[in-house]
Amino acid sequence: MDPLSDVVAAMRIGEPHSGRVGHHAPFGWQFPAVDAAGFHVVLSGTCWFLPPAADPIALRPGDIVFLTGGCTHALADDPATPLRPAAASLRQVNPRPPRPNTASASRPETVLLCGAYFLDRSRAHPMLADLPEVIHLPAPETRHTPIGAIIDLLDSELAADRPGHDAMLRSLLDALLLHILRGWLDRQTGTGWSAALHDPAVAAALSAIHGSPGHGWTVAELASHAGISRAGLARRFTDLIGRPPIAYLTWWRMTLAARQLRDTDTPLTVIARDSGYASEFAFAHAFKNEFGQPPGRFRRQNPPVQPPDRDVGRSTGFAARTATRAMESEE
Repeated sequence: MDPLSDVVAAMRIGEPHSGRVGHHAPFGWQFPAVDAAGFHVVLSGTCWFLPPAADPIALRPGDIVFLTGGCTHALADDPATPLRPAAASLRQVNPRPPRPNTASASRPETVLLCGAYFLDRSRAHPMLADLPEVIHLPAPETRHTPIGAIIDLLDSELAADRPGHDAMLRSLLDALLLHILRGWLDRQTGTGWSAALHDPAVAAALSAIHGSPGHGWTVAELASHAGISRAGLARRFTDLIGRPPIAYLTWWRMTLAARQLRDTDTPLTVIARDSGYASEFAFAHAFKNEFGQPPGRFRRQNPPVQPPDRDVGRSTGFAARTATRAMESEE
């Protein structure tokens, strides 16, 4: 897999959650922090996004706000509108909100697509740690693009319960997440992981590592794969990623191994082989150096990670349709 796909696949737990939400002016909702990555997409109307420690951001149709750590925030028709606590968090938004009554329908309405992704933060990938607290993708960057088409499809799917609805929503929400991250990485090419993915040599080395983490890579082999000198790759890789190539390879192997130990009953011999170690003993030694305990004890002491509000986390199925009526249209 390519690094971005690999990181998202490895960090995701449960299923994404989403719903179509309408607010009638005047409105001001204060949302609590959640242990998830949340998002707001403006479908129609306008509103203001109030981050925890920055100036308000005016949002219009096509704007996307992505909260990488699920920080506390607010939405309002105007920055001066008094705020009230939201009925529920982004991970509990009702995908089937009730129709507004006649009185509220006569007032200006803002319609948003809101939701959350559940991420395993027990061993967060440094690519995700590089992300800012809030990512804003303005409408000019989303309209008439693939991400705009995804938003239109999501809006259509949420409007009707058709055969294949749940699977379609899962796929579209995954695509939305990847496009949001792509959009950010494409704008930030100067330092860190954004620069690494845009550096041909470092990106080639990363693709090799993520494509075959169990392979016995050496710096010389990675450098040959990337078409650069051994010293040149080591220097550029370390400058951009924050650790040398083989150190990153070991970290990634141990991250994948820990996930297998925690979430599956795969035998240690198989995990050791998948991680690129010739023996279970060599794997156990490397694992203990990374986690401070042998793999067997780690497995016993670390049950599988479950998404918060597990029933609500099955967002595209029956549980979501019976979830708390959160963030409903203000009456």
